[in-house]
This record gives sequence, structure tokens and C-alpha cells, in this order.
Amino acid sequence: MTVTDADGTATDADETAPSLWRNRDFRRFFAGEFVTNAGDSLYTVAVLWLVFDLSGSTVLTGIANSLLLLPWLLQILAGPVVDRLPLKPVLVGTQVLQGVVVLVLPLAAATGWMSVGVLLAVVPILTLATLLMAPVQTTLVPRIVADSRLSRANSALATVTLGLDMVFDALGGAFIAVFGATTLFLFDSATFAVAGLLFAGIAVPKVGERDDKGERADESILDSYVADLRDGADVLRGTVFVELILTTAVANLATGVTLAILPAFGDALGGPAVYGLLLGALGIGRLVGSLLAPYLERVSYGRLLLVGNSVAACCWFAAVYAPKTAFTVVLFGLAWVPAGISSVLTATLNQTVFPSDRLARVSSIKGTASGATLPLGSLVGGVVAEVLGTTTTMGLAAFGFGFTGLYVLLRPRVRHLPAVADADPAAFDVTVASDRNEE
Repeated sequence: MTVTDADGTATDADETAPSLWRNRDFRRFFAGEFVTNAGDSLYTVAVLWLVFDLSGSTVLTGIANSLLLLPWLLQILAGPVVDRLPLKPVLVGTQVLQGVVVLVLPLAAATGWMSVGVLLAVVPILTLATLLMAPVQTTLVPRIVADSRLSRANSALATVTLGLDMVFDALGGAFIAVFGATTLFLFDSATFAVAGLLFAGIAVPKVGERDDKGERADESILDSYVADLRDGADVLRGTVFVELILTTAVANLATGVTLAILPAFGDALGGPAVYGLLLGALGIGRLVGSLLAPYLERVSYGRLLLVGNSVAACCWFAAVYAPKTAFTVVLFGLAWVPAGISSVLTATLNQTVFPSDRLARVSSIKGTASGATLPLGSLVGGVVAEVLGTTTTMGLAAFGFGFTGLYVLLRPRVRHLPAVADADPAAFDVTVASDRNEE
């Protein structure tokens, strides 16, 4: 990876970059991600529990969760923006906005205005503030971390974006049981302030100007934006990632269903504390997977998808019908280990095979195409649970991971994908810009 210093000198980051934990900018980004994801977890737990507690309806809980998952649906709008905006102001600004807006909820509780309607009005603002975070991370990490350390950096970040926040999921449930949900929002606001200060200290290296800048100088902002999206779609078209997006979309549909009805499922097993434990188990499973991922870089990616998702589906189904709550929590956590592995390896894969100047928009298109089913799943899950019951709906959701395992088994093209450590654009049918120009 080549970056440009302030004096314009090109430098090979692999030669000059410090080791991962001696990298000041990465440490700040890592700490900021941990704190801001803690904040996200806290208000997610509190909002969903409050909606269910105030209404007793899985339908309204599903609507609230679908609003919380809006960033997955709208990521496609964020990629081209991130490719053009300075990253530091985006990082800091999102934290300031969330920290201010979340204070509306304890204020509403103190004045007697707290209601499901207020929660559903505030949640979209909070979630839209997080919209830019995923493409920002995808774009920033290769700038501040050497290529040879990308997998370890992604694994470390996954421990906070997909793993260590499980501590706050579990603590959030316990905190609600003792102090109430509205008190949690006050602490939540402070986490965003701390994250903003950490992000403000990151020195973001410059990258080279885009080769087509001159060609687009006369284009309107809208035309340029559409062209950026078209470029990202062109990179993905015809690649194996189209099939991977399909399987992820089905898994995310089931995940959306589960997150919507988890408060009701946890309440039936023992109340908000059990709800927090289930969210914590989900996080622990993803944490374990993210820590294991760097050691699986040389295992066939297709084989990991086949075995991992098949085992996950079995654990999930067994968790729903386990005779004891402890078994349910443990098995539910094990079901998410393959998801943690896949998340880290997929992030490394994206940064390895896609052109760096189109990475944010490509990852955003992928995220939107595969994640749009998350809010849809929440809406569907709330309604289905009202008809079939929470337990039956949770059991059916296990098919989300099972579908991926079955699909990979029946598709040799996906089943024989190489290990991430051996991946190159051609192995995943990705045509880089220079190849397209030659054609």
C-alpha cells in the first residue's frame, strides 16, 4: 500500500508502518470504535426493551428494530460520499450528532413524554448518524495499516464492532433491570463524546488523486454520484460476490427476524437480564469467530462457508428448543462463531481484491444488497411471531444459516473458492481497472 506524506513523498506503508499496536492512529481508531460501538449497543438494548415494555407488541418491536437497521439498507448512498469527503470530520461529526440526539430520550422520560412514538421518532436520527461508519472503516484501515497487517487489523476491529460490544449488550440488560432503560441513555451520551475525542486525534494519510478526476470536472454532483455507483456496480458484476451477496441476504433476513423477537423470547425465559444474556452470547460468538479468523486465512473460503453455516444452523435450532435457559444461551452463542469468522475474512477479502479507489462504494453496494433484508426481516419477524408464536419463529430463523450451507454445497463455483491468503482478483472473477482498459 502506497500513501502520500504531507510533503508529497510516496512511501510504501509495508516498509515504514509500525507494528499494529505501535501504530498510534490505529490504536486511536480501535479505541474509538470500541467506545462508539458500546454506545450503539446500549441504546439498541434500551430502545428495543422500552418499546416491548411499553407496548407488549412484537410488531412494534419489529418496527423499532427495522429502524435501527436502516444503515444496512442505505449503505449504497454512503459509499460515494465517503470516497469524496475528508474522513476525520465524518468520524467526529457522527459521534457529536449521536451524543446530542440520544439525550432527547432521558429528557422525554423526565418530562413524562416518553412513549413508543417518541422512541420511533428519535431512532432514525441515531441510526442514520451511523450510516457512514462502515464505509469509513473500510476506506480508512488500508490508509493507516500496512497491507501485510490488514487481516489482523480487521480481526482486532471485529472484536469491538462485532464482539466486545457483547459486554455492553449483557450489561445493558442487567442495567435496565436495576436502574431502568432511560438512565442508560445518559451514560450512552458520554460514550459518543469520548469516541469523538479519540477520532479527532487520528492523522489520516492522503491518497493519490483519482485518474478520472479531469474527465468528471464538468459533471454535476448528482451525475458524478450516479457514475460512482455505476463504477462500483461494474466492479461487482459477473463476480462470485453476487452469489455471496445472495446467501448473506438470506442469513440477514433471518437475523432481522431474530433481533425483532429477541426481547419477547428473552422475556419468556426470564426477563430483561436473559435478553441481555442472549445478546451477549451473540456477541461472544462473533468475538470468538473474529479472533479465530486470522488463523483460518489459509483454509478454503468455500469450505469455511459450507461447514461453518451448516454447524451454525444446527446450534441455532438446538438453542431454541433446549430444555434449560443456560443451554439456550450457550448454543445461541456458538451459532454466531462462523459469522464472526466470515466477517473478518470478508473484510480482508474486499481490501485485497477490489480497487482501492472504489473500495468504499463497492463495500457499500455489497452492504446494501445483502443487508437490506435485515430491516425487512425485523418487520416480517414481528408479524410472524404474533401469528406463530415467538419460539416457532425463532426456530424457523435457523434456516437462514442453513440456506447458506446448502447453497454452497450445491454450487461448486462457491464451494471451491480459495483461501483468503491466496486470493487474488482473478480467483473471485474481479476485473481490475487496468484489465478493463486493456480489453
